Amino acid sequence: MSANEVIARLLDVDSFVSWDRPPIGRAASPRYRQELVDASRRAGTDESVLTGEGLLRGRRVAVIACEFGFLAGSIGVAAAERIVEAVERATELGLPLIASPTSGGTRMQEGTVAFVQMVKIAGAVAVHKAAGIPYLVYLRNPTMGGVFASWGSLGHITFAQPGALIGFLGPRVYEALYGKAFPPGVQTAENLYRNGVIDGVVPIEVFRRIAHRALSVCAGLPLPLSAEPGWAAPVRNPGIPANPAATAWDSVLSTRRPGRPGIRDLLRHTSQRVPLSGTGQGETDRTVLLALARFGGQPCVVFGHDRSGRLEEQTMSPAALREARRAMALAGELRLPLVLVIDTVGAALSKEAEERGLAGEIARCLADLVTLDTPTVSVLLGQGTGGGALALLPADRVLAARHGWLAPLPPEGASAIVFRDIEHAPELAAAQRIRSADLLEDGVVDRIVEEYPEAADEPVAFARRVVLAIAEELAALRTHPPEELRTLRLARYRRIGR
Repeated sequence: MSANEVIARLLDVDSFVSWDRPPIGRAASPRYRQELVDASRRAGTDESVLTGEGLLRGRRVAVIACEFGFLAGSIGVAAAERIVEAVERATELGLPLIASPTSGGTRMQEGTVAFVQMVKIAGAVAVHKAAGIPYLVYLRNPTMGGVFASWGSLGHITFAQPGALIGFLGPRVYEALYGKAFPPGVQTAENLYRNGVIDGVVPIEVFRRIAHRALSVCAGLPLPLSAEPGWAAPVRNPGIPANPAATAWDSVLSTRRPGRPGIRDLLRHTSQRVPLSGTGQGETDRTVLLALARFGGQPCVVFGHDRSGRLEEQTMSPAALREARRAMALAGELRLPLVLVIDTVGAALSKEAEERGLAGEIARCLADLVTLDTPTVSVLLGQGTGGGALALLPADRVLAARHGWLAPLPPEGASAIVFRDIEHAPELAAAQRIRSADLLEDGVVDRIVEEYPEAADEPVAFARRVVLAIAEELAALRTHPPEELRTLRLARYRRIGR
């Protein structure tokens, strides 16, 4: 796709307005000047990048699109200046910015000075993001070198064209330097998605829809529940509620039922969903899920344990916790509330987990959450085992399903420590006060969402009930300034157990 094709397929018809001025002058050899003239004639553009603004489904956005036909989309001084001016203008106007790079990298004809331009581009993007304005990236075929290693890798969300070649060191350069071919299949959009580097691989028409949904959430404006599809009728209680006096062990067994709804069931009852993937740094974990969404009209970042993506023995790896920290960073940068869903058999106990910094990631999750400058809601949806559960707990408001529970270890593990057997697990579960009623009494939980009698018996009604409860809490938290929430959050955990 040419830059003009990208703009035409991304934006509403006839809505694009160019921001481009003639490229700045540059010292160039006669040969390079002729190359620029020839490139302009072939590509039909005056540089390797086009910038401007337009409408995406009626929403005003800024756009930067590379033109590969102009010297392989390479970035020199003039192109970099055009990009930075566009980023700065988008920041000044408060416009979301959509970047679509395709490039061989730095323009070799301009040498080191062109190479260093990536610094100022990355700096401009960082300022844009620091202002709380969305930055979305759509990588095209190919995106290589310094472009991928700067503004191509800084998106709040990043998607790519199917089959796109994406990487840092080009295959031709690798072979010239090392005398052998680069391993096949590594520098592809699909492989980067599988490995948690980018969020997805979609055609540009699909990315247009994704960008629209993402910007709807990132706008941060709540919608009335009546505007949400499928919420015309109230959630009805289908039967007799769970017995509040049920034992802790009853709750443990309830959360282990195969049909119990999880985070995916909650997301089915949200709107404007945009699933994201991985840490953005080459790690992914199937036991967790990250998305942008609206809960009952309330926009947020949502992250949580995904019971549908794990086998019974699968536990959270350090990558899952790093993905949690990505969710926290996204919420902070976009100034969106953060919803965390706890439903885990625990963090991994393995050589790999220890060597990859599991304990440190739990600690950093806790520190990030208690100091985050945005409203937070944590939901104890099912099993809450160990550090993997604790890492997602600190929040302004903590909800628990009636049978949700929180414990340092699975009750069987606690029994093995205390009694050297697992037969005392029910007794330990009661003694440790792990059930929701005890957590409410001890100040760990603020609100219990009922089950009738167990969530597995009414998965749809239960999921809708939880979504509504989350929406109510988010709406209430919006009335408090971030500084007040952070102070109250720290005080809350300071007094637990005193």
